Amino acid sequence: MSLAATPTLLQTLQAIDWSEITLAGGDTLLMLGGSLLFTALLGLPLGIALYLVDRDRLLSSPRLYGLLSFVVNVLRSLPFVILLIVLIPFTLLVTGTSLGVAGAIPPLVVGATPFLARLVETALRGVDRGIVEAGQAMGASTRQIVWQGLLPEALPGIVSALTVTAITLVGYTAMSGVIGGGGLGDLAIRFGYQRFQTEVMVVTVVLLLVLVQLLQMLGDWLVARVSHR
Repeated sequence: MSLAATPTLLQTLQAIDWSEITLAGGDTLLMLGGSLLFTALLGLPLGIALYLVDRDRLLSSPRLYGLLSFVVNVLRSLPFVILLIVLIPFTLLVTGTSLGVAGAIPPLVVGATPFLARLVETALRGVDRGIVEAGQAMGASTRQIVWQGLLPEALPGIVSALTVTAITLVGYTAMSGVIGGGGLGDLAIRFGYQRFQTEVMVVTVVLLLVLVQLLQMLGDWLVARVSHR
């Protein structure tokens, strides 16, 4: 092949269907936003529950902790690609489809919720036990100790946990393309891999990297804000 026949960078970029890239990027953001919302709604209470029912905690219940811990560990141990396939019947039941943004959100939530719960539990474990003991000495209820003592003190760690979970979900959204979940991952598989359009693969990877960097920067900024409140 002559040098003149080699496409330039500009020609390569012009050959890319940017409308498809834009649509896939929007789908990725929708999947990320929707799954992160439901993951936070489920994972935060689960993480708090794991902390409270652990041995020598406010609502100590070793058997309940063992059960919750077992369920969390099982879900965390399953590779996400396998989880996507296993949950197809559940996804169909909940959303009526296993494809697109709607079909990707349920497995994303199931996969990320136990991950976030463990991180929240770890953040709460890092709070000085003196906070709890002081609350108990003043006659505060468990709810007051959690909301007015534990959560404010653990807030930087919880924000960090949400940031790590959001970044993990970016990777999960890309993997959901394996079953037609839509987004940049689906585009990379259909065009970049199956049709050998390397330029599409490169663009999707770069966009995912940029998204991860932006999420990390936002998370670091929020942690700094809540740490100096």
